[in-house]
Amino acid sequence: MTRHVPALVVGGGISGLVCGYALRKAGIDAQVVEASPRPGGVIHSITRDGFLLELGPQSFSGTPALRELCAELGISNELLQAPTRAPRYVLIDGHLRPVPLSPPAFFLSSLVGASTKWTLVRDILGKSIPPQTDESVADFVRRKFSAQLLDRLVGPFVSGIYAGDPEHLSVRSAFPQLYEAEMATGSVLRGLLRFAKSRKGPRERPTLLTFRQGNETLIRALANKLGTALLTETAVTETSRQLDGSFAIRLQSHGRDESVSAGSVVFTTPIDITGKLLTPLDSSFESLLSPVEYASVAVVSLGYRRKDVGHSLNGFGFLVPRSAGLRVLGSVWNSSLFPGRAPEGHALLTSFVGGATDATAATLQPQELTSLAHREISPVLSIANAPVFSNVTIWPRALPQYNLGHADRLARLEQLRAQFPGLWLTGNYLRGPAIGSCIDQALAVADEMRQPRP
Repeated sequence: MTRHVPALVVGGGISGLVCGYALRKAGIDAQVVEASPRPGGVIHSITRDGFLLELGPQSFSGTPALRELCAELGISNELLQAPTRAPRYVLIDGHLRPVPLSPPAFFLSSLVGASTKWTLVRDILGKSIPPQTDESVADFVRRKFSAQLLDRLVGPFVSGIYAGDPEHLSVRSAFPQLYEAEMATGSVLRGLLRFAKSRKGPRERPTLLTFRQGNETLIRALANKLGTALLTETAVTETSRQLDGSFAIRLQSHGRDESVSAGSVVFTTPIDITGKLLTPLDSSFESLLSPVEYASVAVVSLGYRRKDVGHSLNGFGFLVPRSAGLRVLGSVWNSSLFPGRAPEGHALLTSFVGGATDATAATLQPQELTSLAHREISPVLSIANAPVFSNVTIWPRALPQYNLGHADRLARLEQLRAQFPGLWLTGNYLRGPAIGSCIDQALAVADEMRQPRP
């Protein structure tokens, strides 16, 4: 017997949970199915030996939609905010240099030389036109500014967000505001300033957040709201279109098969799964999605006795330029940012290894990754002894890469999707991998689904 659901959301990561929640809040009887035993995807918090660990994203930026969602879920009082003035560092010539967080600080900083600083003045006073063809982040920075800025600031920043390679990432897709700023005014800095002034609503200072009991607090709250409308260990095995325009979906749960008819279906799954499931509708889905690459990342959490760490650990952490020759991409000082992350007298430091420029890192054993991270951060932070605690999580497909041609590919994907009314896509491969971006996208899709079909 075929069961009918008005809307089926495939995938129980942050995108699927938010979309399902928003649909049900709007009065649409949506169901969310997740193939794994737990929802949340890479957002996963655990406690071990007194250390509170984030196995995926360590924190998130506070966006208006995210804050509103937390208020609706009744978890706003669980939010923790990192110190707003916590310095960020970049490792230059073996020493940690603070990242300047304002224009005056940048021009006074020793992070870059005078010639690089002059390129910013030239951008403010001059005018340029971006090339018509897609441009990599690296080519953009070298054209507008300097190779030194790319190596010491932009490259590490790209590693921190995408674990990506700036030589391949598309500036239009990965950092569209930079491309649009130059297109609008001929100057990146003037354009960004114009956009900031034209932004409506109250101006919020960017904040870095987590929850008292970890990022998974948001996942648990969404799952509780969905209740029986969320089914875990339930995988979609087949998708087809029916004569009336609805979708026939085959589900497999605990070894049992079930047929579901859905008026609308939202795929929030990773692109390899989405492409295969949509191939019966049109093989072009897989051909458009399969070229999107993912970077693998190992998350290495190390606990130390605080007295064994010579550095003050006053700050957010540090990023590492690829020219430094280390395999660690950067390190977050969790116990300096948020309370309750480490037992009394201890420090928790989380380092990231791998990314698009070091794909083989994900093949290392946990003990090898622990030794590697300890060996590379110890001289930087004056660590005297081995860690007393370690935890390693390897994500073979951690972050989608918005490489050259990504925008054109997404435009063609949207044209194809529009040919199937009732079919929707959302996820971290579309318009930003950050938690806040995924929430914005999921809410936008849920809002579109509420509108009458033409």
